[in-house]
Amino acid sequence: MGVSENIKHFLSNEIPSNVKLVAVSKTKPIDAIREAYQSGYKIFGENKVQELADKYNELPKDIEWHMIGHMQSNKVKYIAPFVSLIHGIDSFKLLSVINKEGEKNNRKINCLLQFHIAKEETKFGLSIEEAKEFLQSEEFKKLNNITICGVMGMATYTENEEAIRSEFKELVYIFNELKNTFFPVSDFKEISMGMSGDYKIAIEEGATMVRIGSLLFGARNYIK
Repeated sequence: MGVSENIKHFLSNEIPSNVKLVAVSKTKPIDAIREAYQSGYKIFGENKVQELADKYNELPKDIEWHMIGHMQSNKVKYIAPFVSLIHGIDSFKLLSVINKEGEKNNRKINCLLQFHIAKEETKFGLSIEEAKEFLQSEEFKKLNNITICGVMGMATYTENEEAIRSEFKELVYIFNELKNTFFPVSDFKEISMGMSGDYKIAIEEGATMVRIGSLLFGARNYIK
């Protein structure tokens, strides 16, 4: 099956209507994304700023682009004019830079707070204590050009499904804790968790957004 058929299959058979599919197009050629777009799909995720900016320039402007990779603050300016959602906010400093770039572009930029739920040290993310500390600060209240839409997390890369499930449960707990404490009435509603290997568990545990790449586009193409 081609990309468009894979996406249609996922939307029809794998993912409930209340869960958003982010088609992870990182390392994939423009033609593969265009094929998906021409079949009606418009939500794509990239993990490198330069690749995201290049694809934005070449493809139709009604695509909803998600930045799903680790975000460096000095590169925010390249995607600030158009990005739909930045998934990986792992510091208040990064949030402040995004706010500044949002102000420059006269727009509010949607963001997810990334939490370190995995047992792997290589993963990025906040602790709930770090998030609470800046969310209750006066500095955070001055950020008028960002919208915190929810949380994001990546589970440990393991065959142990119970370990994965436990980590996703932790992210849902964090989401509920922050929503009740800081965002009772707001756009804070997204739980971005689950990828090609663990999206079914993520959906069972309450994901509102899953990030699927290889199952839609085929094996990853590594760009040197």
